[in-house]
Amino acid sequence: MSLEILINATPRETRAAFVENGVLQEIYIERASRRGLVSNLYKGRVSRVLPGMQAAFVDIGLERTAFLHAADIAYMRPEDTVVALPPVDDIRRLVNPGDEILVQVIKDPIGTKGARLTTFVALPSRYLVYMPRGEGVGVSTRIEEEAERQRLKTVVMSQVRNGTGGGYIVRTAAQGASAESLSEDMAYLDKLWKHVRTNAQKAQPGEIVHEDLPLTLRLLRDEMARGVKRVLVDSPREHARMLDFAHTFLPSSAPHIELYNGPRPIFDLHGIEEEIARALDRKVPLKSGGHLVIDQTESMTTIDVNTGGYVGSRNLEETIFRTNLEAAVAIARQLRLRNLGGIIIIDFIDMKDESHRRQVLGALERALAGDRAQTHIVSLSPLGLVEMTRKRTRESLEHVLCQPCPSCEGRGFVKTPETVCHEIFRDIVRQSRQFASRELLILAHRDVIDRLLDEESAALAELEPQVGRPIRLQAEALYGVDQYDVVLI
Repeated sequence: MSLEILINATPRETRAAFVENGVLQEIYIERASRRGLVSNLYKGRVSRVLPGMQAAFVDIGLERTAFLHAADIAYMRPEDTVVALPPVDDIRRLVNPGDEILVQVIKDPIGTKGARLTTFVALPSRYLVYMPRGEGVGVSTRIEEEAERQRLKTVVMSQVRNGTGGGYIVRTAAQGASAESLSEDMAYLDKLWKHVRTNAQKAQPGEIVHEDLPLTLRLLRDEMARGVKRVLVDSPREHARMLDFAHTFLPSSAPHIELYNGPRPIFDLHGIEEEIARALDRKVPLKSGGHLVIDQTESMTTIDVNTGGYVGSRNLEETIFRTNLEAAVAIARQLRLRNLGGIIIIDFIDMKDESHRRQVLGALERALAGDRAQTHIVSLSPLGLVEMTRKRTRESLEHVLCQPCPSCEGRGFVKTPETVCHEIFRDIVRQSRQFASRELLILAHRDVIDRLLDEESAALAELEPQVGRPIRLQAEALYGVDQYDVVLI
């Protein structure tokens, strides 16, 4: 597998594309106006406690209050040591309105939902994740060799016994790391936690206490251990900053970071811009001639599989099977590329053969195996429906780049000019009976005005004597098709 990271950096926006074997798999976008909040630490103030939900809402200085569940609250003694959590039958044993607490964001605000919080702080470094309020040592499951797992755990445990409190998770990047390097990481994290605690004591509620690294440096810290062959960045300033960070914390990664200074934009050269544009379309074509239709709503995402023009197999059942197999792989990629999360319903084309259904489900599971977001698949139903979930920690590509249509307000449709004309007729009658006026002025979209002057002209002519006053029409360029006003003059 060949994995590259392409970075397009400008003063106000940074975009990073993950390309596997020449195919775009994931896109990350960070803008100066709305940087991601995950891993940031805030001094929060509890604004409301909801015993029925076993949760609290916490003001951390954002537009919407953040959500804190009882299961994410560490029960602390005054000296800041964790003790056994009491039975969580009433969250008021843990927090009360007005309490000031140190919290960490574990999920960005998405749509109308506020950020998700925890008080179990986790501070990452190159090799480790330090949990000041945790205990024990865990090792990443991606480190498979048992001897290496035991060595890493022994090294970290020895340091914990020597006085460093809290718990640790050994990251994948620690495989092969020396004891000295791990000790340096632990010392760094210990200092960072002391710095965080000092800042937290000084901070006012709603203030940020500690901010995570910017996107480019997070990618170096978190992704280089995956076997990235090259990081290509088009900004000399960002390239220098990344090299400086790599030389300090990731010396072996520095040779893989290259500056792109070609005449064509880096995303144009590798076809990334076209891929991003296609990732915003509802319809996704398949190579066989079939296609997917992806609809993202507030509650769930639905994906419909269609054969389209694919008629290449010997019989209908075989055609459906081949289309579903191809769709399973394409769906897994689209979920990563569009960063779709939450509940996902996939409507595969109905298959009569039980073995075909098992093979399609297996293909979907294998395609999702490389997805770093946690997924859970429910078995394929006889109707071809697959229910699955994908963990959502940041907003989807559509939510980052788009906003609801001002005409349809996200519904995906608008009323026809004919429908609007009839609404106008009813409104004219209503207004004329309630209010006196010399004439009525109709302001509407050009398509609606054209219909009133053409197909509906006879009805309009009959309406004038009925209401007893003239009706004047005026097209408004800024109105949507289903927007209109009846003005009394």
